[in-house]
Amino acid sequence: MPDNPPPAAPDQPVVFARQGDIWHPSILSRGPWDARAQHGGAPGALFAYLAEDALPDPEWQLSRLSIELIKPVPVAPLTTHRDIYPGRSTARVTIDLFAGESLVARAHALLIRGQTLRLPPDAPGWQPARLLPPPAECHDPLTIPGMPTSISFYHSAMEHRMAQGDSTQPGPAATWFRLTVPLVQDQPTSPAMRAAAAADFGSGVSWVLSAEQYLFANADLSLHLHRPAEGEWIGLASETQVHAGGIGTALSRLYDERGPIGLATQTLVLRERPPSPPAPIVEESASIG
Repeated sequence: MPDNPPPAAPDQPVVFARQGDIWHPSILSRGPWDARAQHGGAPGALFAYLAEDALPDPEWQLSRLSIELIKPVPVAPLTTHRDIYPGRSTARVTIDLFAGESLVARAHALLIRGQTLRLPPDAPGWQPARLLPPPAECHDPLTIPGMPTSISFYHSAMEHRMAQGDSTQPGPAATWFRLTVPLVQDQPTSPAMRAAAAADFGSGVSWVLSAEQYLFANADLSLHLHRPAEGEWIGLASETQVHAGGIGTALSRLYDERGPIGLATQTLVLRERPPSPPAPIVEESASIG
């Protein structure tokens, strides 16, 4: 592959800039723990963009996006390969994400051709409960103990407001998320892209193990949407389950301000952090007077 210089810096910050077949992630894509690796929400939203771009007819709605995070996705030039399997009512898209010759992530997308139905007003689930309070009445940010606050997708590309629970304590919680920058340079950010960007935060919203003592990296993300989100805010009501065998799961119900839009699941790889080495003992030499 020939060398490709990065594109000129855009006038406004974005998460991804495109140069031909090369995707250039910005510093805003990176995760909080390793400046070399992206937060899962960044490639998740890029996969949503690529899935919808494969079938740009607005009658097609992204219903499922299943992402396998095979390796850490680097903050480095990326390429994609896409296979499209069209049908009358459903279509499927498989997308591979490469860093050089290495496959780092793969997504399987299901798109469904939308159709207007006349549902009975008393149908179960037709008017489900909203996530309250709404974002306008929430003010405290998501604050996970031990989470760095350097420039990252979590800290710099997303605004977050706690809706339920206490993010400084372990257990279920709910948070509103809003992207503050475009995902793809010169392209609108669709409702599915917003949902994918937020869905990867479920295990952080509902953490149960201290990030200072344990690693809980998600190996995948499966997002199911039954309708497009309205507005900029995506709410996650999340719960995490862990087991001493080293595997956990996180379940998130997704909302916009009107009500539920879908759900997301994550498989967590749990590991204990190695203990920090003891600080060296420095002996002071006696002064000679």
